[in-house]
Amino acid sequence: METFTLTHGSVPLLISLPHDGSHIPDELARRLHPHARRSPDTDWHVAKLYEPLARELGASVLKPVASRYVIDLNRPADGHALYPGRRETGLVPTIAFNGEPLYLEGREPGAEEIRERVDTWWRPYHQALAGEIARLKEMHGKVVLWEGHSIRSKVPMLFEGRLPDFNLGTADGASCGANLQWALTNIMEAQSRYDFVLNGRFKGGYITRHYGRPQEGVQAVQLELAQCQYMDEESFAWDVAKAPIVQATIRQLLRECLT
Repeated sequence: METFTLTHGSVPLLISLPHDGSHIPDELARRLHPHARRSPDTDWHVAKLYEPLARELGASVLKPVASRYVIDLNRPADGHALYPGRRETGLVPTIAFNGEPLYLEGREPGAEEIRERVDTWWRPYHQALAGEIARLKEMHGKVVLWEGHSIRSKVPMLFEGRLPDFNLGTADGASCGANLQWALTNIMEAQSRYDFVLNGRFKGGYITRHYGRPQEGVQAVQLELAQCQYMDEESFAWDVAKAPIVQATIRQLLRECLT
């Protein structure tokens, strides 16, 4: 089966959605606790948020098939921590965001299985990501990589209290030029519906940090959305009233990436 879908755009903007996938192969699902088989920590509906905007703007979109429970595409292949000293899920998670174990006792993957998952799922996604960045940069001389993410608004294991609605991450300015970071911040400051933070709890994951090289014409920005602003966090249902309003703000941010 294909492990990802890549839609080629014509403008210097690539939207990567590494946690959009929710597929868990049957042989793996049988080793998981029932609560994990729904892949509840998926970035639900981010493709539904972004794909209409990508078509409108002419942007490329890359999204995976598999759940982050199979492998987390936004972690380094060697498994080192993104936020040393903080509790987090890893390259091949064994706990959910609520702290509960994913695997039945004694059914966790070993080192060889993890290497196989890297080869099967992680490497193809990153090869496609690097290839599309190179294609767009060759066409335009520059490219913005936009990392589209979402998460429940309250995840005590990862952060205290309620997450801001819009969480922009630029690796503390290392993955993105100052002008773009300033412009995106201005857009968020000019509206009053959503609260936001820049480089707060989510500064950008592996993809943002690894591929964002503004000095080489590749800027990378991560947006982590609070899911309560476009869906129901308990049922995972799309909110037909809220989602279009979120999309309108995302549209402003993406358009700024093309100026």
